[in-house]
Amino acid sequence: MRKEYNPDKAGRRKRRPIIYIICEGKETETKYFKHFRTRNCLVDIVPISSKHKAAEHLVKHAKSLLSHSDYFPKDGDQLWCVFDCDDNTNGELKNASDYAEKHGYKIAYSNPCFEYWYLLHFIKQNSYLNGADEVLRLLQSKGRLEKYEKSLDVFAELLPHQSEAVQRAKERLEQLYRDNVVILSRDSNPVTTVHELVEYLNSQQS
Repeated sequence: MRKEYNPDKAGRRKRRPIIYIICEGKETETKYFKHFRTRNCLVDIVPISSKHKAAEHLVKHAKSLLSHSDYFPKDGDQLWCVFDCDDNTNGELKNASDYAEKHGYKIAYSNPCFEYWYLLHFIKQNSYLNGADEVLRLLQSKGRLEKYEKSLDVFAELLPHQSEAVQRAKERLEQLYRDNVVILSRDSNPVTTVHELVEYLNSQQS
């Protein structure tokens, strides 16, 4: 049977899915995730202004923060919200999680900070971390990223240890699940789910 001509589909080429990453940091996260941009992996990184930094506010305004409206989840596009625990309350974090789930957004969450993901490239760290300052102190220890600062691009130094970091992040998550700790909460320190985004980006490379 001959198919009918559909002018709406004529000449429309299927495009590769776009992965939108809404993140707090204009330096750290942007410098890191830009390395996943390839011909086969279309990544659009959108750093946010300070007024949107609260987790709930970031997630609720994620779509409006995109530079254009070419966001089509049915075509495989994904929207990831990357943020830290910071000063968010458990209530605010829960609202952010609920809203993201309702709208099909993904979350890459770090507690206490994004650099905890970096730290896992070098050591297993499951004990409580007293804020970003302690994470940075451990990260800058001998044999790690001794000269690290947020303005530096350290992707090349991290890459050889990426699989180790993924495994350590997964093991920490499993421990928290066993202890019935809510991941998106202040109680999960330390934790990161950035590895989930990294694994997804890696899967889109081929």
